[in-house]
Amino acid sequence: MMPRIKPSSVLEGGRYFEGPRWHAGRLWFVDCMNRTLLSLASSGECEQHAKFEDDTPCGLGVLPDGRLIVLTMFRKRLMTYADGRLSLYADLSGIAAGTIDDMIVDGLGRAYVGDLGFDLPPPSDRGSVGRIILVTPDGAARVVADGLRFPNGIAVSVDNSRLVVAEMDGECLAEYDIEADGGLNFRRRYGSMKSPDGICLDRAGAVWVASFDEDAFIRVGRDGCELQRIEVPGRRAIACVLGGVERRTLFCLSAATSPEQLRQRKSSARIDVVDVDIPGAGYP
Repeated sequence: MMPRIKPSSVLEGGRYFEGPRWHAGRLWFVDCMNRTLLSLASSGECEQHAKFEDDTPCGLGVLPDGRLIVLTMFRKRLMTYADGRLSLYADLSGIAAGTIDDMIVDGLGRAYVGDLGFDLPPPSDRGSVGRIILVTPDGAARVVADGLRFPNGIAVSVDNSRLVVAEMDGECLAEYDIEADGGLNFRRRYGSMKSPDGICLDRAGAVWVASFDEDAFIRVGRDGCELQRIEVPGRRAIACVLGGVERRTLFCLSAATSPEQLRQRKSSARIDVVDVDIPGAGYP
């Protein structure tokens, strides 16, 4: 029997936190419902950096030059944030088939963006229409994967050779090999969890998964077996990232809400932390 791990709360008071990334000694994330870009210092001080007046922010990435990219879901744009300003990085409205959701930027500055293939709220007959869009540093965009059932959290290995995406409707992880030009070759599906949302990788190649419908953060090995579980009873697990000085602190983003309450914009967000043995590696 696995030992029960109890997380500690470091931030409350938001509405729906998403897209956590560890960058420049701080935890960066968004509050989707408040439409804000935020960061959290190790001292516990939370700072608001930007407000999105016309769309909902979600996924985040960090370019090699240190600029942040923030995805906005319904206008289907990627925005850079630097020096206190937001600027357009890429407009994906001409290529995305539906709402865009999570994203990651790898070590070469390539952005991988999840395209749901339908507009939110999700239709009941949505099927496996999700895709991944690649945006290269020169601004070109193309579809590099399809046939996904609600692509959500995305992570890339430290050597930029492996991509893992959570299939929220598929209740599993999908793994790809990354080609030299950024293209993706499907390898396999593995693991089993309910409504996987945000994910991150560790040095052992395992994936920490926020399981939305299990109220838990689950560590899944490369063989698909569950290795650890952190429960947040009564709260939806949304996203996670390994950060801190040695990347041994797992930041767990959750919300007290339900699908019905989300449609009514009712939600209360929290960030918990847990110290782990295996540090983070890769992106995020």
